[in-house]
Amino acid sequence: MKSGYELLNDPFLNKGTAFTEEERKKYGLTGILPPAVQTLEQQARQAYENVEQKSGVSEKRHYLMNLFSRNRTLFYYLFSQHVNEFMPVVYDPGIAESIRSYSEFFITPQNAAYLTIDHPERMEESIRNAVEGRSIELIVVTDAEAILGIGDWGTNGVSISTGKLMVYTAAAGIDPAKVLPVVLDSGTARQSLIDDPLYLGLHHSRIKGEAYYNYVDQFVELVEKMFPHLYLHFEDFGRDNAANILNKYVRKYPVFNDDIEGTGIITLAGILGALKISHEKLSEQRYMCFGAGTAGCGIVKRICQEMLDQGLTESEAKKRFYLVNKQGLLFDDMKDLTPEQKPFARNRNEFSNADKLTTLEAAVAEIHPSILVGTSTQGGTFTEKIVREMAAHTGHPIIFPLSNPTELAEATAKDLIRWTDGRALIATGIPSAPVEYNGTTYEIGQANNALIYPGIGLGVIASESRLLTDPMISVAAHSIGGIVDAGTPGAAVLPPVSRLTEFSETVAAAVAGEAAAEGLNRREFTDPEACVKSYKWTPAYPEY
Repeated sequence: MKSGYELLNDPFLNKGTAFTEEERKKYGLTGILPPAVQTLEQQARQAYENVEQKSGVSEKRHYLMNLFSRNRTLFYYLFSQHVNEFMPVVYDPGIAESIRSYSEFFITPQNAAYLTIDHPERMEESIRNAVEGRSIELIVVTDAEAILGIGDWGTNGVSISTGKLMVYTAAAGIDPAKVLPVVLDSGTARQSLIDDPLYLGLHHSRIKGEAYYNYVDQFVELVEKMFPHLYLHFEDFGRDNAANILNKYVRKYPVFNDDIEGTGIITLAGILGALKISHEKLSEQRYMCFGAGTAGCGIVKRICQEMLDQGLTESEAKKRFYLVNKQGLLFDDMKDLTPEQKPFARNRNEFSNADKLTTLEAAVAEIHPSILVGTSTQGGTFTEKIVREMAAHTGHPIIFPLSNPTELAEATAKDLIRWTDGRALIATGIPSAPVEYNGTTYEIGQANNALIYPGIGLGVIASESRLLTDPMISVAAHSIGGIVDAGTPGAAVLPPVSRLTEFSETVAAAVAGEAAAEGLNRREFTDPEACVKSYKWTPAYPEY
């Protein structure tokens, strides 16, 4: 057991002013803390009053991150009481500013592992130093090439790994002492970082190709060997690498890519919720994706798989998808298609005016989609003309402008409701206030991956599943999509983030149950809900 300042500086053990008189005497804390002994509840109330006094998201985030660095238990006790309020502060969209200015404001490494491609021989040493003997069951790793909608931020992107893990703990009760944020620094394409003397990452361009993949492979194989019950979450890898990396390991280890799979799952859940409201079938929809990158194609793949699960043939399902990028509708004769785009690119012979389908507006007018999902990071591109054209050909247009942060969203919920006379079924990538229109209050669901990925992780970890499979992902989406209150006018297509903890348990139990049904669980259990509940960590001070 640590003592004195070493104990106070360990965020996993520190209790601050909550150390009892006996603990202070036993562990060398007498006289180096104020004399009053507080409870966790008192500390949390005091901390919340401090948060309330901060003038904006940035100041609130700085305070909370400082608290996180000093005392994990207090941080998560406070976070769990104010999940809905703090989510946009500690995670998206507040985290974007933190990533941009990470090097300038760096104070503490927050128990992350910083790995560099320049020194692969230091990888194991670096991880062991970061872990300090802890047993790790969850790693969120990023190479930070494609952070949110803000691009390549190199080592600064470690904040996204830390932020994701915060949500895992707050939403799903993953023990914060059993998690590890990791950044794989292989350089950056952002020249302003390379030229910035304050930037804390590698000051050279990204290394790609075989050297890069060997580096990633070394990391995966090492952590899987070091931590035998590990669930590995890949986050914000670039378009050229994300799917390749996931596909390499998905049948070998329990791995997850939030950009490919998480966004697909939550979008599917939102669509299932919307169809529950409209009383329509997924197999009858015409799906258009605007922004066919990693996230866009991941969503398309997930929705297509759901159509297959509902009985369509592969040929029938693929005919219902239309991918649009900045050059317009994607055709199979284009030379720059990615492997993920190729299965859904259309043949020009299907259209009499194929050469004119070079914009989103032209594609919508020609195809009349019933579902329009935006992952383009091009703000305002779902224009009034486009939306009214879509709404003229479908009773309940399903429109999901998912790009974030705020300035990159394809449309606002308020405009979409107005332009469709209240008929649109909407989910947004950013938090949206309810919309009042013609006497009805429209609740707007947020397609926030946090509604889904913490529960999936909890289900995999609690059951000690050997893999994360497509059926496990599918039951996760259905468990969220089935919660929608379809009978209430203006009901949201997704449940609110304020009930995140509750829904994470629902998702986790479904995932754990499916793992057992597939014979993948290494932990024996008969009741998935009990299995999940027994694993969860709750923020409370132990007696030392």
